[in-house]
Amino acid sequence: MNRIHGKNIVITGATSGIGKATALQFGELGANLFLTGRRNERLNEIKKLLTDKHTDISVHTYCFDITNRSACVEFVNSLQNDVDILINNAGLALGTDAVYELSDEDTDQMFDVNVKGLITLTRLISPRMKARNQGHIINIGSTAGHEAYAGGAVYCATKHAVKAISESTKKDLHGTNIRVSIVSPGMVETEFSNVRFKGDDQKAASVYKGFTPLTANDIAEIIVFVANRPEHVNIMDSIIYPVSQSSPTMIYRDE
Repeated sequence: MNRIHGKNIVITGATSGIGKATALQFGELGANLFLTGRRNERLNEIKKLLTDKHTDISVHTYCFDITNRSACVEFVNSLQNDVDILINNAGLALGTDAVYELSDEDTDQMFDVNVKGLITLTRLISPRMKARNQGHIINIGSTAGHEAYAGGAVYCATKHAVKAISESTKKDLHGTNIRVSIVSPGMVETEFSNVRFKGDDQKAASVYKGFTPLTANDIAEIIVFVANRPEHVNIMDSIIYPVSQSSPTMIYRDE
């Protein structure tokens, strides 16, 4: 059953990877999309892909950085439609440095995007949902939010924060009809590792060598499934691994 048709959905970090795949899959179901990201050319490409294929939906794009609070406020204030679903997808990892070698710049950026940006948009949009007593907030977490690993002190901390924020948000909204969910992927082959290793394509490719990782479409399907449940059903969290992965650090590779 399609419970998504006609819904207004905000997706952050929609220019690539899971965000883009999620936008395309929601478009297939007839959702109206409000897509944010920092790369305007990519946003325009995604909008064209969607509107060329689906003439019955509206697609709006907003180019800004979610670490900029005033830009977030401007974005939310510009929305003329009620937000039915907020997907806090924007996020990144930078480096695999041990805690005693961490870069202040990388640390700040991970917290600013993964935690502060998510909180800002949730803080701005959730009151509108609460006033309507309706809505769904879906935060993209990670298996790193369930189990920490060496070289991931900051990234794991931010994803543990996403889990905590999501659980607290659900409790803050207790007694309302607003749903709060987390989707926690394991290893997904997107631009994630390329960003983490700051453009080192060879190093990024080695992360996925010797096994079949998840794809952005795999995770988008889970996000759509979570969003498409009946209104009385709230999937609080879901952990998704490729079959070759059993924990953030346990990966079986064919040599």
